[in-house]
Amino acid sequence: MANQVIKCKAAVAWEAGKPLSIEEIEVAPPKAHEVRIKLIATAVCHTDAYTLSGADPEGCFPVILGHEGAGIVESVGEGVTKLKAGDTVIPLYIPQCGECKFCLNPKTNLCQKIRVTQGKGLMPDGTSRFTCKGKTILHYMGTSTFSEYTVVADISVAKINPLAPLDKVCLLGCGISTGYGAAVNTAKVEPGSVCAIFGLGGVGLAVIMGCKVAGASRIIGVDINKDKFSFGATECINPQILVNSIQEVLIEMTDGGVDYSFECIGNVKVMRAALEHVTRAGGVSVVVGVAASGEKIATRPFQLVTGRTWRGTAFGGWKSVESVPKLVSEYMSKSKTLTDAFWKEQFIKSVIHLELTFSIW
Repeated sequence: MANQVIKCKAAVAWEAGKPLSIEEIEVAPPKAHEVRIKLIATAVCHTDAYTLSGADPEGCFPVILGHEGAGIVESVGEGVTKLKAGDTVIPLYIPQCGECKFCLNPKTNLCQKIRVTQGKGLMPDGTSRFTCKGKTILHYMGTSTFSEYTVVADISVAKINPLAPLDKVCLLGCGISTGYGAAVNTAKVEPGSVCAIFGLGGVGLAVIMGCKVAGASRIIGVDINKDKFSFGATECINPQILVNSIQEVLIEMTDGGVDYSFECIGNVKVMRAALEHVTRAGGVSVVVGVAASGEKIATRPFQLVTGRTWRGTAFGGWKSVESVPKLVSEYMSKSKTLTDAFWKEQFIKSVIHLELTFSIW
C-alpha cells in the first residue's frame, strides 16, 4: 500500500467530553521526512483522558488520541534514511531531531523542531494525514496511536529490537519511561537514600522501579488506594487516615525528611506537600504529574532557602530517539531494571484503564 491511501479503523474523538467512536478513516501516505506505521499495540495515559475531558486548553477536535504505542513501519516518505518498511518502532511524543539547540544541550530533552505544528494537531508541513467522513481529523501529540495506522515525523520514531513484545514495550512511549527516568535521570537518586512517591499509578510504580535500581534504602509509597501497596515500596501510607499532615508524618518517620520525593498525580497541593517534607540537607522534590491548566504551585520561600530543590521532568529526561531503544534492550536482556512481573501488571492496568475510561473495546 506504499504511496496509497489506507483505510482502517480508529477511535475518533469528535468533540470534548464525548465517548470515542470507532470509525473507518483514511490515512494518507507519508510525505517527506514522515513515516507511516501499522500499530500493533497501544496503551492509555491519563493525558489522553485529560484531553478528551475538555480540560486541556491545547486540546483540538476532532482528533485521534493516543501516545503510547508500538508497531511496524509500513512505508516511509522522501528523505527518510534511518528507517525503512518492516522496522519495529515506538512512536514518540517528544521528538529528537539532533540538530536544534535543545537537542544539542545535554541539560534538556525537549526538542523544539516541530513543537508548533504538533501542538496544533498537524504534521510539520501544517496539514493532517487523517480524514473521516470527508472531514479532516487532527493528530495528537504527534503520534495518534488509537488507530490501526498512523503517520509521524521521522524524528519522532525510535527503532527497536524486532523481538520485543510490543504489548509491553509500548508503555515506554510515555508512562514507564517518564517515571523511571524521573528517578535515575532527573533526581539522580543515590544508593542508600530515602525516597517518597506520591501517587502509585503506572508512573509512580515506574518511579519506584527507578529508585530500587538506583539503590535507595527506603521507598515510601503514598496513595489513597491500598490495593496499590503491594508492589515495590518498602513502606506505604494512606494520607486520608492520618491525624497529622503527610509532611509531619514523613518528617517524623525519616528523622528530618526524605532525600528525594516525587509527585506523580498532577495535584498542586500534593506538589507542595512533596517539597515540604524533603530534608533541608539538599533534599530534592521532582514534579512528574501534569497539573490542570491555570493551576499554580506555592510554598514559603524559606523551604527553598533552607536547602531544598524543586525540579520538574518531562519524559523522564530521556533523549527519546536514542534512549528508548536502550530501554527496550534493558528489558529484553531481563536485567534487574525491568522485570516481567512489573510490565505484565502495568499492561493489564493500562488495558483496564482504557476500557473503563473510554468504553470502546
